[in-house]
Amino acid sequence: MLEIIVQLAASFIASAGFGVLFNAPKKSLIPCGLVGMIGWIFFYTLTNYQVDIVAATAFAAILVSILSQVCSRILKRPIIIFTVSGIIPLVPGGVAYNAMRNFVENDYNTAIQLSAQVMLLAGGIAIGLMFSQVINQIMTKLQKAKQ
Repeated sequence: MLEIIVQLAASFIASAGFGVLFNAPKKSLIPCGLVGMIGWIFFYTLTNYQVDIVAATAFAAILVSILSQVCSRILKRPIIIFTVSGIIPLVPGGVAYNAMRNFVENDYNTAIQLSAQVMLLAGGIAIGLMFSQVINQIMTKLQKAKQ
């Protein structure tokens, strides 16, 4: 239970902190933190249930994008504020660091494996964000067609 609370707090602080770093409006910082926290906890839960890490990243990115769209509409702010801040906990920075460290230490086999994992995770994030945006555009066009 303590581990979940730490995960929630750390992901919220990271997301809200990047909101501050990117000069997000003050009223948007808590929603930015919540979007990142919910996305991270979803990812964390999926990985605990042995879902592949790339698939878990893609699904979490879809959730972050959907939550960003909702926050954008409710708060009447650009979606990018919530998407960028919310996706931060999913970025594989630690894995990228370990890949580069292994390159420097001449452990090329491990470095290449970690680099491939970083690329797959980054691709999962990109696909998740793109998939959600496409669904949003289709839904918007369908709603306009009904009117």
